[in-house]
Amino acid sequence: MEYRNLGRTGLKVSEICLGTMQFGWTADEQTSFKILDAFYEAGGNFIDTADVYSRWAEGNPGGVSETIIGKWMKDRRNRQDIVLATKVRGRMWEGPNGEGLSRHHIMRAVEDSLRRLQTDYIDLYQVHAPDWSTPIEETLRALDDLVHQGKVLYIGASNYPAWLLMKSLWVSDVRNLVRFDSLQPHYNLVHRAEFERELMHVVQEYGIGVIPYSPLAAGFLTGKYRPDKPLPDSARAERIKQRYFTDRNFKLLDKMEEIGKNHGKTIAQVALAWLLTKPYITAPIIGANTVEQLQENLGAVGFRLSDEEMQILDELSDWRNSG
Repeated sequence: MEYRNLGRTGLKVSEICLGTMQFGWTADEQTSFKILDAFYEAGGNFIDTADVYSRWAEGNPGGVSETIIGKWMKDRRNRQDIVLATKVRGRMWEGPNGEGLSRHHIMRAVEDSLRRLQTDYIDLYQVHAPDWSTPIEETLRALDDLVHQGKVLYIGASNYPAWLLMKSLWVSDVRNLVRFDSLQPHYNLVHRAEFERELMHVVQEYGIGVIPYSPLAAGFLTGKYRPDKPLPDSARAERIKQRYFTDRNFKLLDKMEEIGKNHGKTIAQVALAWLLTKPYITAPIIGANTVEQLQENLGAVGFRLSDEEMQILDELSDWRNSG
């Protein structure tokens, strides 16, 4: 495993981050423990979750992923080795303050997360998405208090547009509050514009770590979706077809497969290497329902593409040429 600093901080994280949205949803507790063990044994130390995982699933109250991770860390006695990231924003209880980024919601939600995770601190506490009903200063002051209390070490943002990220940095600066040191955007080879239009320049200018989610485009960038193959038997297959099935994207997959064969790597590993080769990317967040899926993704560790390979993939997937 290789390690990188999270943005401008001194915190060192594995260059692959383990996403855990599926824990307690599509992966049961026993399977989740096996995945966590395999990640840890490979040198992975960066684990990302959220309090709301996976509240949308029938019978899931939320907090299940955090609970599984907390049990695992207690059982393995390795909390001190883990860089633990979780998120706040989603609805976790009934009533008008059951969601959002108000001081009221954050202060209750963080205690709930700490209890489920069986720890007294969170390494990286992230706002999951904007809360348009709460002033950004209120959110940042609450997070600043948590840092001063030692319950949170660093803070980050997810799904923030560039203007709001800039405003947040400005408020932190002028009010002398803790600032966002990481950004978790939706970013991959077939979903580039959202990040590259503006956010990319902000993170480079201000030294913000980038931990992109969905680096494999919900499985499309694994190569298992092809125009001449039947759709996999999964609930999301039809959505993936509608979103990504284009001649342009299939030409991209063909080139990724060719590049991968030249290195003895898979299409998924090429997709992750495309991100890892970019100097402003800290760690793509990968999820896995099996140890085998995890092991394939870990095959991207240390794998970098040449300038020529990067240029080829950039040109094939350039959103500015899509029209």
